Amino acid sequence: MHVQRTWFYGVAVAALGAVLAFPAAAETVKIGIITTYSGPLAPPGISMDKGLTLYAKLHSKDLPKGVTVEIIRRDDTGIAPDVAKRLAQELITRDHVNIIGGVVYSPNALAMAPVMTEAKMPFVDMNAAAAVLTTKSPYIVRDSFTLQQISMPMGEWAAKHGFNQAYTVVSDYAPGWDAEDGFKIGIEHDGGKVVGSVRVPVQNPDFTPFLQRVKDLKPKSLFIFVPGGPQSTQMMKTYNELNLKKAGITLVTTQDLLIDSELPKMADIPLGVVSSGSYSAAATRPANKAFVTAWHKEYGANDVPDFVAIQGWDGMAMIYDLIKKTGGKFTGDEAMKILKNYKTTESPRGPFMIDPLTGDIVQNIYIRRVEKIDGKLANVEFETFPMVKDPWKQMHAAAK
Repeated sequence: MHVQRTWFYGVAVAALGAVLAFPAAAETVKIGIITTYSGPLAPPGISMDKGLTLYAKLHSKDLPKGVTVEIIRRDDTGIAPDVAKRLAQELITRDHVNIIGGVVYSPNALAMAPVMTEAKMPFVDMNAAAAVLTTKSPYIVRDSFTLQQISMPMGEWAAKHGFNQAYTVVSDYAPGWDAEDGFKIGIEHDGGKVVGSVRVPVQNPDFTPFLQRVKDLKPKSLFIFVPGGPQSTQMMKTYNELNLKKAGITLVTTQDLLIDSELPKMADIPLGVVSSGSYSAAATRPANKAFVTAWHKEYGANDVPDFVAIQGWDGMAMIYDLIKKTGGKFTGDEAMKILKNYKTTESPRGPFMIDPLTGDIVQNIYIRRVEKIDGKLANVEFETFPMVKDPWKQMHAAAK
């Protein structure tokens, strides 16, 4: 995919608010997308782009008469907060976008938050999962998930099913910390215990010494979080090479480790592994069957959509809903009133809504097991935690 890169360093953030003081009444709505298109961390960003692009293609006829959409794509190159912040400034001051979406990695989104506030620019977060993100600007809504939102149910499930002594291994950045905390809260809620924990580098990690430490301690279970993508396969292969399953250590995890797009690269290693998540390509919901059919038609029978793809799809659905309700003419504040009250029953992932108080998504969290369907690995949903809110927001609200 060719992505235009820009190296214009923009004007000071202090001037951004003036740019949007008088929103244009143009018939073209400009959507700025910042995501990761290049480098070793690119696969989730490319998947996100495929999802949002497919939605825009299939739903162009739903736009109000005379209104068109222009998607302006920018590559943040990976975990690069300064780059993401600069790109956001450029999209606002030079490209005059009406709304921004995307972003895979939380450090990038956190760096962008002050820019969104200063410019009163609506930002639909399509993956960045740090719980704190939506508290950093009133102009952010999240259509993805938070790690506590999906890891706490995993902890509860593990404790209830006998895997009540766990060791946690997570990537050392905000989503990893949230995953660690959420799992600990969940497992302790049902009488379990975290007997040890370790955090691993996000960039270029060697997982072997960390998993060897777990093997030596022999806990009943091991909870892992790494960013969804190539590191998922790397971690699963290390788990297999060290024979942790044969050592009696049961792996439980989030959807990031068993992201659908990486399963074909894992051989049979993850068979039987249980995870928690917001989406599975194997789900039998009619909306998901239709989505997967459309995906395969567009991208090929062997291309597997994953949760980042569906977040791109749903994020664009939210933006299109905004355009339809406003005729494509909106200020940042007008956009946020609509986006923060969005709800749907038609997503491939199932029903979800945006919490108007926090800007965070409320959605089903599914417990899934890796099985073979027609000879291919798939995350098969078998239990549902219905309409889960972000626990981090609830706990911090209670503490105030």
